[in-house]
Amino acid sequence: MSQQNSSVRWFTPDKPENISVGRQRISSHLRTVGFDIKTVATTSETIQEAFAEREQYEVLIGTTRAGAFAATLVGKLTGKPVIVDHVDPIRQFRETHSVGVSIPVRLAENVCFALSDCAMYVYEEERPRVERYAEEVRSTSLGVDYDRFVDPDQEAVESAQSKLSSLPLRENIAIYVGGLEPIYHVTEMMDAMDSIPEWSLIVLGEGSLRKAVEKKESEGENVHYLGTVPHEDVPGYLALADVGVSLVDDPHTLKVLEYGAAGLSVVQLAGRSEGRFEGLVEFTRPEPGAIARAIEKAARNGPDATLASFAAEFDWESVASDYAEALKSVK
Repeated sequence: MSQQNSSVRWFTPDKPENISVGRQRISSHLRTVGFDIKTVATTSETIQEAFAEREQYEVLIGTTRAGAFAATLVGKLTGKPVIVDHVDPIRQFRETHSVGVSIPVRLAENVCFALSDCAMYVYEEERPRVERYAEEVRSTSLGVDYDRFVDPDQEAVESAQSKLSSLPLRENIAIYVGGLEPIYHVTEMMDAMDSIPEWSLIVLGEGSLRKAVEKKESEGENVHYLGTVPHEDVPGYLALADVGVSLVDDPHTLKVLEYGAAGLSVVQLAGRSEGRFEGLVEFTRPEPGAIARAIEKAARNGPDATLASFAAEFDWESVASDYAEALKSVK
């Protein structure tokens, strides 16, 4: 398959435009080296469209989980090679869904691996399962737009300053960027602010807990919810904060890398991340009091330059090279 003539249809998660932008970042880098990539949110409409436009692409990529299912279905029925982009461990799905749902999903993923022309995985815990079923297996990682965070665009900073100038912010600013779901301990994070009144918490994101966040904002004085903002503006907000908060039990969360690249001190949930970020961040239990103390301690200790250097190793361009090699390998 010629790299310069490769046309790809990539099924990604059906999420808001400014949430989960990694696949768009990889696609952008792939386009610069000659691949014709079209990313589509996974819906019944885009699946039907892929069937109708099957002569317009050569390869399908599908991202965990619905995207992988869709790409496998379309690929097998149209005879197109399929790359399964397995970025989320089944463990995370089990933690938020019933056994009756998670078991069939796991089995469906196994089928996707077995039918794929190449399966890519991020989490080491998933490697044995992927290798058991997939004929070709490649490891990859999640990335960060390092340059955009370490040296934010002045327009992004000014946009954030304009937005924050209308808020009654305290002397110190903690920030959270990401999903508003129970798995991220959003409620406990907001409750932590009650015991550190000299701090303000800026929340950027969307999810099922949005109303709870809005309620906390209306009841308190130091939690401020700004909804979702263009991903290009996020570095501007981080540049104005002191501490970045990440409370998901996940060693591969991008938030820590982005916070680190932006030069923030970081508070991260203790657990699976400790092996990866030990000595680089301040760990905490998912309890309001512990979170508050961790925020204060992280601020006192200051940002760790080693974390910024670590984040630089995961630039999206280097991650995209993994996908370029996978695309060139499928026939």
